[in-house]
Amino acid sequence: MSVLSKVNAQLSNKLPFVLYALPNSKKVCALLQTNDTVYQFKEQDGFIIASFNSKEVLVIPNDNSVFIEEDFKGNAIQSEPFEISFIESEKQDFERIVTLAVEQIKESFFEKVVLSRSIVVETDVDCVDSFYKMVQRYPSAFCYVYYHPKIGCWMGASPEQLLKVTNHNFETVALAGTQKKADFIDWSAKEKHEQQVVTDFILECLHEEVLTLKVAEPTTVEAGELVHLKTTITGNVYSDENIKTILNQLNPTPAVCGFPKESALEFILKNENYNREFYTGYLGLWDTTTSTANLFVNLRCMKIEDGKAIIYVGCGITADSNPEKEFFETEHKSMTMRTIL
Repeated sequence: MSVLSKVNAQLSNKLPFVLYALPNSKKVCALLQTNDTVYQFKEQDGFIIASFNSKEVLVIPNDNSVFIEEDFKGNAIQSEPFEISFIESEKQDFERIVTLAVEQIKESFFEKVVLSRSIVVETDVDCVDSFYKMVQRYPSAFCYVYYHPKIGCWMGASPEQLLKVTNHNFETVALAGTQKKADFIDWSAKEKHEQQVVTDFILECLHEEVLTLKVAEPTTVEAGELVHLKTTITGNVYSDENIKTILNQLNPTPAVCGFPKESALEFILKNENYNREFYTGYLGLWDTTTSTANLFVNLRCMKIEDGKAIIYVGCGITADSNPEKEFFETEHKSMTMRTIL
């Protein structure tokens, strides 16, 4: 494949690139930067990647890159059974933080908080080969590999659209609640409430920036071996400036941070005890010339460095959360990347 050979050449030459496939697409695309400059995003057309809470927003700009795409003819791969294994001390640490969060929710410090953890797997990773495995295993996800010699290598298969805009028509989703597909029967009151919190927050962000607004009924959607509760929200925005405002207001959503955002974020920064970096930020395509954007939340992802993969996983905590069940939810979510490794 020409895409494969050119991306491998970028790696050999230590030049930035992004390799990606849009959900349910039969094409793989690559944007190959021609120098190793770290470009801060200033509304340039290209591929953008933003950290959690938008502290850092970078871009591989179209103007300094070569774009290529190619048809993908791979066959779907089914997940193999995978036995969960974990370090007991990590389980205890996470459950302790969840317990503290539940206590503060019951004391009305916030209504919901999303807590996360990282899992280190010692292994050598061929990121390009792993990308093609992701596309075959998770065809309905946004699959990507992002590499910059001065930033690092990230890859993932996100099930969640943050914002899609075409000719001022927009689409976003509220996604919350997670169960194993094999065990799914129905959604609990806790999961429905968690999803409604996300939906209400998004609607609050949107209502002053849009001409029209339509909210679909919640539906159950599959993402690999998991299912989620999803509400699709569509409408029309006034202008490009409104798109930027919406993006700034949406990130991070209660699906990855909590609600109210400020108090949940304060709890996360004080208690998670690690840097999320680009996990739960957003990434995707930005094109001002055609007023389009196609951006996804950076979930089900991992960072590759020095013979190890760092997998990032999280879950929403409410007053009804059970700390042990929440820990195992993060373990189930880690299977998206673990099966690729």
